[in-house]
Amino acid sequence: MEIPGDIGRVLVIIPTYNERENVEAIVGRVRAAAPSVDVLVVDDNSPDGTGDLADALAAADDQVDVLHRTAKDGLGAAYIAGFRWAFDRGYDVMVEMDADGSHQPEELHRLLTALRDADLVIGARWIPGGEVRNWPRSREALSRGANTYARVLLGIPLHDATAGYRAYRATTLEKIGLEEVDSRGYCFQIDLALRAVRHGLRVVEVPITFVERVHGVSKMSRDVMAEAFLRVAQWGVAGRVDRLRKR
Repeated sequence: MEIPGDIGRVLVIIPTYNERENVEAIVGRVRAAAPSVDVLVVDDNSPDGTGDLADALAAADDQVDVLHRTAKDGLGAAYIAGFRWAFDRGYDVMVEMDADGSHQPEELHRLLTALRDADLVIGARWIPGGEVRNWPRSREALSRGANTYARVLLGIPLHDATAGYRAYRATTLEKIGLEEVDSRGYCFQIDLALRAVRHGLRVVEVPITFVERVHGVSKMSRDVMAEAFLRVAQWGVAGRVDRLRKR
């Protein structure tokens, strides 16, 4: 697979919390699929030793680094820490990727190729060509419903705003204002996509195959879903009020 060389330096950011069973495999797959990109593991002080294993991977490969955080503070905070680490080191592109194997590194070239003509590329499940494997119908219905809810309330032309496999230009993250983002759970993904759309940036969805994790435990919870439900409602109302004021 060929990664486009004209988009600049690329960093794949992989947040972890108790992913010891998965982190070595996913880092290895990224390095094999895209040897020119670098990897940053952002570990939230995993009690299972994920951080120590990530350190060993970094010691053996100078294109792998580890950012240790002191506590589990949510997906959004972990990614923002990773973005800031990347800014400090001059990366041009930041990729979000889950540690559990649900995002296929072998499809990374699709996102990066599409980024040539975009500001943000989202690897989408719910568009033609997208696929989800090993999910029960109830989980699929929940995800589809959440994305329809976000699309209708926020008025954004995206079919998978909750997706976590995505590639940002560094300039995109600078424009949307990370210092104002305080979303913690998976609504962080909706938050950043919404900001990009409202800033008039080009957001593109490309189809991916999402594979449910084999090892470990999902971080999805009722609290995470409740945060997303409430924040989307708040953003939707705020957006409508703002539009009425501008009339």
